[in-house]
Amino acid sequence: MKSLKDNYILSNGVGIPCVGFGTWQTPEGEITVNSVLKALEVGYRHVDTAAAYRNEKGVGEGVKQSGIPREELFITSKLWNSERGYDTTLRAFENTMKLLNLDYLDLYLIHWPAVKGSPDEWQKLNLDMWRAFEYLYETKRVRAIGVSNFLTHHLAPLMKAADVKPMVNQIEFHPGFMQKETADYCKAENILVEAWSPLGTGRLLSNPELAAIANKYDKSVAQLCIRWCLQNGTLPLPKSVTPARIEENAKIFDFEIKPEDMRTIDSMPYIGGSGLNPDTVPF
Repeated sequence: MKSLKDNYILSNGVGIPCVGFGTWQTPEGEITVNSVLKALEVGYRHVDTAAAYRNEKGVGEGVKQSGIPREELFITSKLWNSERGYDTTLRAFENTMKLLNLDYLDLYLIHWPAVKGSPDEWQKLNLDMWRAFEYLYETKRVRAIGVSNFLTHHLAPLMKAADVKPMVNQIEFHPGFMQKETADYCKAENILVEAWSPLGTGRLLSNPELAAIANKYDKSVAQLCIRWCLQNGTLPLPKSVTPARIEENAKIFDFEIKPEDMRTIDSMPYIGGSGLNPDTVPF
C-alpha cells in the first residue's frame, strides 16, 4: 500500500481504500462535517460511521460539501443493536440512507453480535439480520456486507448458514490487543479485518515503548500504530477531529517498520483495550 487511495480487495472483488477515517465519538454537527471535509482534503477516500454514533447526517453533509464524485468514495455504516431482526434491519438501513443522503452504501456492518439467550436464540437473531443484509446486497443497495465485533464463535455459525459470506469483520485491534484467534480465523476465511481504535482510544500515545520505536522512524506513536496495522494486513480506522492530527495520521506511507520492531510490537502485553467484550457488553 502506497497511498490512502490504494485498495484492499474484498472477497467479492470490491476495492476498499486501505485506511478509513473513523468517526466514533465525533459529535454530530459542524465538528463532524469539518473533520470529514479535512480528511477528504488530505486524501482519505474511506469514511466509517454508524447509526449509534449519531453523526451520519454530518458525515453525509461532509461528503456532499467535498464535491468529490461519489464513485471515488467508500462509505461504511452499521446497524445498531436495537434494530435486530429482518424487517427492523431494513427499516434501519433506510433511515441510515436518509441521514447520509446517499443512494447506495459501500459497506454495511452488523455493529455487535446478538449473544443473549441460548445459542439457538442468538444465532437465529444474527442470521435474521444477515438475511436482511443479503437482501440489501443482492438488490445492490450495498456493495459489500460484513460484521463488527464478532468473535470466532459468533462468526463460525453465521458462516455455515450464510448464502453470502461476510466480507469484513471490524474489531478492536491495536498494539497490546491483537485478538489473534479472531484475526487469524478471518484471514483464513478471506474476511478482511478492519481495526477500530488503532490507537487504543488514545491510551497508546503515551506508551514509552511505542514512543521509543516511533522515534527511530521520526514518526509519532499514532503514525507507528496505523502503519503497524497495515503491515499486519488489517485496515486501520484512525479518528481525530484535530486538523493537524488528521493530516499527520495520513502520512504513514513513507516508512516501513522493520521486522524486528514489528515482532516487538506484536509481542506487547495487553494494553489500551476498551474493555468492551462482545459477549458481555450491556447494550
